[in-house]
Amino acid sequence: MSRKVVRTSKFRHVFGQAVKADQCYDDIRISQMTWDSNFCSVNPKFVAMIVDASGGGAFIVLPLSKTGRIDMSQPTVCGHTGPVLDIEFCPHNDNIIASGSEDCSVMIWEIPEGGLITPLKDPVVKLDGHSKRVGILSWHPTAHNVLMSAGCDNVVILWNVARGEAVVRIDSVHTDLIYSASWNRNGSQILTACKDKKLRVFDPRKGSVIYEKDKPHEGSRPIRAVFVSDGKILTTGFSRMSERQVALWDPKNFGEPLTLQELDTSSGVLLPFFDPDTGVVYLCGKGDSSIRYFEVTDEAPYVHYLSMYSSKESQKGMGYMPKRGLEVNKCEIARFYKLHERKCEPIVMTVPRKSDLFQEDLYPDTIGPEPSVEADDWFAGKDGEPILISLKDGFVATTKNKEFKVIKSLMATTSASSSNRQSDSGDVQALQNEVKELREMVEQLTKRVSELESK
Repeated sequence: MSRKVVRTSKFRHVFGQAVKADQCYDDIRISQMTWDSNFCSVNPKFVAMIVDASGGGAFIVLPLSKTGRIDMSQPTVCGHTGPVLDIEFCPHNDNIIASGSEDCSVMIWEIPEGGLITPLKDPVVKLDGHSKRVGILSWHPTAHNVLMSAGCDNVVILWNVARGEAVVRIDSVHTDLIYSASWNRNGSQILTACKDKKLRVFDPRKGSVIYEKDKPHEGSRPIRAVFVSDGKILTTGFSRMSERQVALWDPKNFGEPLTLQELDTSSGVLLPFFDPDTGVVYLCGKGDSSIRYFEVTDEAPYVHYLSMYSSKESQKGMGYMPKRGLEVNKCEIARFYKLHERKCEPIVMTVPRKSDLFQEDLYPDTIGPEPSVEADDWFAGKDGEPILISLKDGFVATTKNKEFKVIKSLMATTSASSSNRQSDSGDVQALQNEVKELREMVEQLTKRVSELESK
């Protein structure tokens, strides 16, 4: 009689844990929009969340350390004239964030070091090209200043942000609303899921379809799709009976799925977050109160259920921290920023290990913040593999010179109107310096008063 052997995996015992209440971000009015995007973006410096705003659209950007109750007067990024639908930090510069809105525009913002002191109304670059609201944004993983946007006009645009121009426009392929759009690991392919029940893999520079799959999920509710390891594709969707499903596909053989599993009958769209270093995919349902996680491997059934993090309150959105922002000495393999109605709560995913030493098997070299190819070269046909960094000594932020150079090149090559914005940013810098000097004076006076009182 053959005995069933349990599959060995170092991620079998991964567990999720919410941080203590004082490490949450409280009193933030998260946006009430019904759009199915993450509503949150994080990097090792900042956390950004889309918030409710009267008369236009806004999002709030906080330094990671600014936990606790957030004051009502906290400045926001409020340059859009319609509600903000999606935000995403640039992977190559932690101070740059893109936002897409109902006002049909995409805006690129520069967040000053230490966060906002005054409301930010003027973007570094404004990208106009969509005729309906823009609900999906995704930065290129390896090319500098390349951004993909998808709107409700069924159009995908690839932007050269440094020049402020639309270089590739895919407008004749999608016949209905685009549900999701994402890059592969080196940005040489784009994957979209559409309301016309088709999955498409594109050559981004030609705008031509390489592979196409009809009805990956039978149901009519939204589908999400991401590239996982070895060029495979993971999709989440619904069956004809409205049961939620997760499936894995090989685009070279799109006929049948490698695996298709039914999960439950909830109605929220499952947002997939894939970690290429560990092979773990996290499924976060909008409106759910749980995060399921699976391991994607080469052996059948390919997508192996690991466990589930459950809580009492449902999530309105979810941010996912890049690997370089994690605490490696605590064996943290993922960190989510869960949005409630009035707060943001970090959730830490940990592999239990007894040793405090660096665990090399958990942290292979990961994608760093350096781009491997410039925008003009990438659009000309040059691909760039991700530049990897080691997390052994913790991630060290890039130098300020690099960041300044990035912004300067953005400023220099955008339209002439940006010269006004430069003078504005100069005024902001001057104000920040004044505030700093006043604070120092107050500190000195306080010190002097306490000295006199002690005498």
